[in-house]
Amino acid sequence: MKRTVFILLIVLCSSIAQAVAPIKVACIGNSITYGARIVDREHDSYPAQLQRMLGDNYVVSNFGVNSSTLLHKGNKPYINQPQYQQALQSNPDVVFIKLGTNDSKLVNRVYLDEYEHDYKEMIAAFEALPSHPRIVLLLPIKSFHPDSNSISDKVIVGQIIPHIQHLAYTEHLEVIDLHSLFADKESLLADKIHPNAEGAGIIAKRLADLLQQKRDVRFDIDKGIKYSVKQSSFYGYVCNDFTLNNHDCKVVQPKWSAIGHPWVWRARFWGHEPQADISLLERGFHIVYCDVIELFGNDEAINAWNGFYKVLRSAGLNKKAVMEGMSRGGVYVYNWAAVNPDKVACVYVDNAVLDLKSWPLGGGKSQKSVKDVEKFKADYHITTDEQLNNFHGSPIDKIGQIVKGKYPMLHLLADNDEAVAPADNTLLFEQKVKALGGNITVLHKPGAKHHPHSLPNPMPIVDFILKTVQL
Repeated sequence: MKRTVFILLIVLCSSIAQAVAPIKVACIGNSITYGARIVDREHDSYPAQLQRMLGDNYVVSNFGVNSSTLLHKGNKPYINQPQYQQALQSNPDVVFIKLGTNDSKLVNRVYLDEYEHDYKEMIAAFEALPSHPRIVLLLPIKSFHPDSNSISDKVIVGQIIPHIQHLAYTEHLEVIDLHSLFADKESLLADKIHPNAEGAGIIAKRLADLLQQKRDVRFDIDKGIKYSVKQSSFYGYVCNDFTLNNHDCKVVQPKWSAIGHPWVWRARFWGHEPQADISLLERGFHIVYCDVIELFGNDEAINAWNGFYKVLRSAGLNKKAVMEGMSRGGVYVYNWAAVNPDKVACVYVDNAVLDLKSWPLGGGKSQKSVKDVEKFKADYHITTDEQLNNFHGSPIDKIGQIVKGKYPMLHLLADNDEAVAPADNTLLFEQKVKALGGNITVLHKPGAKHHPHSLPNPMPIVDFILKTVQL
């Protein structure tokens, strides 16, 4: 009897030990992972800071090697370093791989055609471990180094990052865009390449947020789309293309869905300045699009979107959408939102057209778009000057309906927008919304013109959306 009790106690203790075993995180990378140039790297490298952020339930190991390359034929291949074998032997539960910066050097560029092949070998080695770890690919941070023969941001952006994103697509792996996070952080890279302790903290915080975010890994929107779908890669994510009532539609799937299945509805200019969309995909948002160009937000466009909305809801997406519109996309967003105020979580628009009399008609201080004027008239069945003068189908005419939704609105505004005059669009819209108690924030871009849209580092946009959706 005593022997039986003793055995049961051993089994019980073993089960408890396994239940509370810390999650092992392996950080694979080069000198940025190692913590080069950081005064107290053992305390302030991003793996060290990640350990403090995660706490005792995790064990984070730094397997960074200075000057190392992903390429097997590079000038210092990571796979030839003892840290690689140590990382494999640690049998990690999570693996972050941040390699590619040194592969952009002139001496290594000749081998870049082999980059994906070599990366697949590393991925396969970790996938074969007994722990079957969660593998996350990290895009290299932005380099501000001027020497084109050394580490080159042009090569990182033009060759390295597309390779990593393609691998994320073909190997079904998560990918985190650290490059955009540092687009406005040159001051944190003293030598233009290596982040200081504060910069390392930005990386650590992003990785900690990823590991701590709740996920719905079972949700698969594919099962809910009852149409013939063609799949392609959208910066490493699966994009489902299909046709609904003669309108081309797209639904981009995150690697896993955030709780509640949030989504962003891009109104126009698919894929243009995608950094905010990519950042939200990383966080479990779906990104969707229904092509109603050039209907200028008329009844036909709204009806098409209503049908698309029903498809997405039946497929399992959240009741409320994050509406996103650049330039004339602002008309589509707000005209639909005015009719469907209870279906909108928040609105983000960018140098938005909010008065069609301003653009494309050229009223006020905006430029006239001759080629779009006739399309606009046809869409709204305008044949006389009297009809044109009495037109009230723009968002600027629907403020009362818009504010009834009580959703927050973020407007990015180029103060020197030469195409869509701020005074006749965003600034007047802001004034009218505030007069009726609406929730609007205008983020100014001093000296900027109509292009480019968005922000190189999209985090002000992303943070606004995350605060609204509250994952």
